[in-house]
Amino acid sequence: MSATLAEVLRTFGPAYLTGHDLSTAQARAWRAIVACRTPALGGQVQQCDRCGREQRLFHSCRNRHCPQCQSGARDAWRQSQLAELLPVPYCHLVFTLPHAINGLAQFHARWVYRTLMQCAAATLTEFAANPRWLGATPAFSLVLHTWTQDLRRHIHVHALMACGGLDDQGQWCAPKRSPTFLFPVHALSKVLRGKFLDALRLATQAGKLAHDPASTDVARQARLAQLKRCDWVVYAKTPLAGPEVVLNYLSRYTHRVAISNERIVGIDGQSVRLRVRADNCGGKRTVLIDGQDFIARFLQHVLPPGFKRIRHYGLLSPAVKAKKLAAARTALAMPAANAQAREDAAAFLKRVAGIDTACCPHCLLGHWRTTEILPAQRASTCGHDRSTNCRGPP
Repeated sequence: MSATLAEVLRTFGPAYLTGHDLSTAQARAWRAIVACRTPALGGQVQQCDRCGREQRLFHSCRNRHCPQCQSGARDAWRQSQLAELLPVPYCHLVFTLPHAINGLAQFHARWVYRTLMQCAAATLTEFAANPRWLGATPAFSLVLHTWTQDLRRHIHVHALMACGGLDDQGQWCAPKRSPTFLFPVHALSKVLRGKFLDALRLATQAGKLAHDPASTDVARQARLAQLKRCDWVVYAKTPLAGPEVVLNYLSRYTHRVAISNERIVGIDGQSVRLRVRADNCGGKRTVLIDGQDFIARFLQHVLPPGFKRIRHYGLLSPAVKAKKLAAARTALAMPAANAQAREDAAAFLKRVAGIDTACCPHCLLGHWRTTEILPAQRASTCGHDRSTNCRGPP
């Protein structure tokens, strides 16, 4: 029988919390996920105006780590981005940190995530400015992911970049090698490594990494040598053509969370059975993870408060986006973007899937009308009575 992340937290949460403290962000995410679409958040009673059937709908938590709340956010994001796509191929690149950085990320996640995104952005911007490859200002977005299929730490950034850019004269420049080849990945890897290691060295000298597991000069030198020897993987996928294809592809990454409820096969005694990818051809297999270990793995992917995991650069930078995108459309002889009113989720489902959420599925004639507002019920959302461990540090 399948299970949800909330059920896993309720089942194994009490035992986990007896031996672990949560950060503020982890405690907030935990409470939100467990309370999502339950009486804890309140809701409403709806009744069909034809057959009289009733249904209770409870509010969602809207936490960005909740697997139940991402589809609506993803659809809204996809619609808002339609006007920003250009009629050119797009390239998908992935920048991955070596696992030797994982220990530092445990104590300085914000610094590691921010530095990786800054270094990846600087690397792409530097290569794009080089006349050998492009000689123009690029347009790209970065999305941070921190997990593997079985929830281990695997810090990487997805980049979606237009194959081309806008030069200083306002002309659109295609890639110099071929319309669908941007930059050599081995060269990207070396530059990314150099920028990240320089940032690591400066941060260490400035005392910004006080809880670095490599606490001695000898340990830091050993880690540096290891990071210089190992591969810094940069992967480029086949370019995508067509705005709709690009947007649908990117939206798979922008609002993905560490674990979806569909991949949790069930709870087996003291363990969680999880469905993971078995190969690159779509095959699946199941793995068994201890319940408390599952929670620990999930919590390490809760982002620091206020951290922006989706960032836009170049022509898409918020400071210049309106002006630069208008210039790019002119250079590409592309019609100006039309301002479109944003749809709510119900309107989107009706337009795309033909599903009318306001129509009663029982009689197919009536419509749901709200008859009662259900107030939020204050109760424990951590799987046991509230405690200092559950609330996390103030």
